[in-house]
Amino acid sequence: MRNRLVLGILLVLLLVFTAACSYLGGQSALEENKTLARRFFEEVASQQKLDLIDELFAPEYVLHDPANPMVQNREALKGFLMGHYAAFPDAKWTVEDVMAEGDKVTVRWTFSGTHQGDLMGIPPTGKHVAMSGISVYRIADGKIAEEWAVADVMGFMQQLGVVPAPGQSQ
Repeated sequence: MRNRLVLGILLVLLLVFTAACSYLGGQSALEENKTLARRFFEEVASQQKLDLIDELFAPEYVLHDPANPMVQNREALKGFLMGHYAAFPDAKWTVEDVMAEGDKVTVRWTFSGTHQGDLMGIPPTGKHVAMSGISVYRIADGKIAEEWAVADVMGFMQQLGVVPAPGQSQ
């Protein structure tokens, strides 16, 4: 009887230990995913380290962004960012919030910069602008495989003076 009790206690402890390790491992994976998303904003976008895109993004990466339907893969993302660097030499992306669950990471971010070069046919205005947005990343095998992004492009265009603000005429 005593052996069965000891064996039962050991089994319960083993189950608790296994569950705790699984939980902690899940937390670790979530933190790794959040770090991956932060690295994109802090190192690639803000420090212009485009060579890291191949390290951080999966070869089959796809962006779902209604404002930028032409950006569908890693190479297009590099071109998109280079265009922003040319138009906004002081471009900076700031991470405001990061949340993770499962294989998804959500980042609330802010872009800011001074419009000093051509941006998709818009001549330089010299205006300092800021735009907020949210990106949701799907992480697979330690890389960003998919992204859904939404940003305040209308407010961005209004700041540049390309689109009139409500109540203003062009």
